[in-house]
Amino acid sequence: MPLPKAELHLHIEGTLEPDLAFELAARNGVKLRYADTDELREAYRFEDLQSFLDLYYELMAVLRTERDFEDLADAYLARAATQGVRHAEIFFDPQAHLARGLDMGTVVEGLWRALGRSEENHGISTKLIMCFLRDESADSALETLEAARPYLDRITGIGLDSAEVGHPPVKFREVYEAAAALGLRRVAHAGEEGPPEYIAEALDLLGVERVDHGLRCMEDPALVERLVRERIPLTLCPLSNVRLRAVDTLADHPLPAMLDAGLLCTVNSDDPAYFGGYADDNFRAVRESLGLTEERLRELARNSFLASFLEDDEERRARYLAEVDAYAF
Repeated sequence: MPLPKAELHLHIEGTLEPDLAFELAARNGVKLRYADTDELREAYRFEDLQSFLDLYYELMAVLRTERDFEDLADAYLARAATQGVRHAEIFFDPQAHLARGLDMGTVVEGLWRALGRSEENHGISTKLIMCFLRDESADSALETLEAARPYLDRITGIGLDSAEVGHPPVKFREVYEAAAALGLRRVAHAGEEGPPEYIAEALDLLGVERVDHGLRCMEDPALVERLVRERIPLTLCPLSNVRLRAVDTLADHPLPAMLDAGLLCTVNSDDPAYFGGYADDNFRAVRESLGLTEERLRELARNSFLASFLEDDEERRARYLAEVDAYAF
């Protein structure tokens, strides 16, 4: 069994494997422009963030019903269980679905059908985080938050994703303030493509409690000091960083230097169907490419539970941490 871990940076739409995409397309009468799963899998070999996003949004067309979202989430959870995931805080992108004519209830209720019984079926506790698309308008984000109000008993927090450059965090200050007033936890993608200034802006203007990616903080020593001092977790996604050219090769990844600096780093899979690896695949990849010791891997696993939004169940967090400490490599 792999090292127990929490997954904190996982887009549920990014877990859509070619086999399931074709199954859902057939179920819903959606015509894909790929002859078969092999041709579609080949399309997953994109060159950059934009080509990935184009395919990512195109394939969302197969998700139509509550059952589709349930099947998507259940497939991820089944796979995550084999990867040692014990707790998952799962992102979803409602704007991408609302724009296709679906309603918020179809998405949230469908996902919750799987998440609500995840612990029983897969041994994984879950939380749901609603992300805003940063290349959409701030008004659209506010409208999306309003549409989510009936479902806030199911939604733990908000996030910010999609194309980063040219869409600084300040653009979403109002919706983050509104979410904070509703008691929602707050995270945001920052410092993957965007500059270190976006990380500081996300902290100062959006009040984020966790930074998704945050890779480029290493360009700003004062920012690194602040992140260490304030114990702000970073949800790194190593295989994603390579596929999207944030780093040239995994051997170039700054993860060891980030850990040496005292940063609270976690390792996650991002969009695993597209980026070639789920949670433990990322752990194994950094172990092999970066020569991380067993104790460093244990530190990353501990960090994942420490960074989780488990303040409502500290007993559970302590139990997970004990599993990490007791793990025999």
